[in-house]
Amino acid sequence: MGLRVLAVDDSKTMRDMVSFTLRNAGHEVIEAHDGQHAISVLGGGAVDLIITDVNMPNMDGLTLIRNLRSNPSYRSTPILVLTTEADGAKKNEGREAGATGWIVKPFSPEKLLQVVAKVCH
Repeated sequence: MGLRVLAVDDSKTMRDMVSFTLRNAGHEVIEAHDGQHAISVLGGGAVDLIITDVNMPNMDGLTLIRNLRSNPSYRSTPILVLTTEADGAKKNEGREAGATGWIVKPFSPEKLLQVVAKVCH
């Protein structure tokens, strides 16, 4: 049984890569182009996993994570950060915001699926 995953990234190319990888592995993917869009797309509905970029217009990934973590519906939903940011301070900020894991772009499909399997066991 596949997972229901929300992929949030302002880059359509990146959303397409993530979606393609996850759909090929049997998962359902919902896409959003920034944090605000992600919140409206979710509408309080359940997902098994959220994958978000950090640097996006309107609402960045860390603000999105804080928002989701303050909502009881998403308090325990795994949230992966997929970003070009490899900086330790940013990772700590992500952890403090409530991120479950961190994947640095560019990523391999295998790596993405390994991390997804690990956080959604």
